[in-house]
Amino acid sequence: MADFHGVYPYLVSPIDPTGSIRTEVLGRLCDDLITSGVHGLTPLGSTGEFAYLSQAQRTDVVRTTIEAAKGRVPVIAGVASTSTADAVAQAKEYQKLGADGILAILEAYFPLADAQIESYFRAIADAVDIPVVIYTNPQFQRSDLTLDVIERLAAHPRIGYIKDASTNTGRLLSIMNRCGDSIKVFSASAHIPAAVMLIGGFGWMAGPACIIPRQSVELYNLCKSARWDEAMALQRKLWRINEAFARFNLAACIKAGLEIQGYAVGDPIPPQAALTANQRKVVEQALLDVA
Repeated sequence: MADFHGVYPYLVSPIDPTGSIRTEVLGRLCDDLITSGVHGLTPLGSTGEFAYLSQAQRTDVVRTTIEAAKGRVPVIAGVASTSTADAVAQAKEYQKLGADGILAILEAYFPLADAQIESYFRAIADAVDIPVVIYTNPQFQRSDLTLDVIERLAAHPRIGYIKDASTNTGRLLSIMNRCGDSIKVFSASAHIPAAVMLIGGFGWMAGPACIIPRQSVELYNLCKSARWDEAMALQRKLWRINEAFARFNLAACIKAGLEIQGYAVGDPIPPQAALTANQRKVVEQALLDVA
């Protein structure tokens, strides 16, 4: 199985007013992030607004990311659906395009029991030959993954990672204690990444890494070197970004931050709204504070 670790920015999905993906903008962002030292790229995470895109748009985002990466770093493509068959079809398509891994996300309208949740993720992993990262985000998912389900899924030969976007770091420790070496934990921006690294995490997948990639990689390297005093000093500084972004729509914040940095990524996809002028100033100040 591939070795995924480090900082994986959740890429935005730049879209023009006609609904076309701004492939040149996304390609330049990917190239710049790789130059900044990130360890991989994740299109169609939460910051990628996967819930608001058509399947054609999603495919364009994944294809553009893979072409821009040119094999320099792994690309873990997000797969999300309310339908198991649709999720399986997405996973197969992204593997065919050249994705190195799948980030499996469950969307749900009607509530699901543990058995159905497990079968959804298992079907995705059964359909591909590349590693699968299971994604749990209780803030947005109607049906979350319990520790029992995670433990059973960790036994699948292709499910070797979990990205947990709860704010409960104790839950991460419970996952590690339950699953041992059979699953590696990635943090989200909802956690304090340095704290997750301290307890045994392997990195983080997060939207803010799009706009602070160099600082994110520096933090990861400090953690890997067990230079915890320096790591926590940098973490405290970078946490200002998370505090600012927690006040608004995350995708809108990341897109505003990238626009400030010179990337014409456009506004969030309706019915989401772009930041107001005053909200944008908050993002701009947060970026200045961590520069």
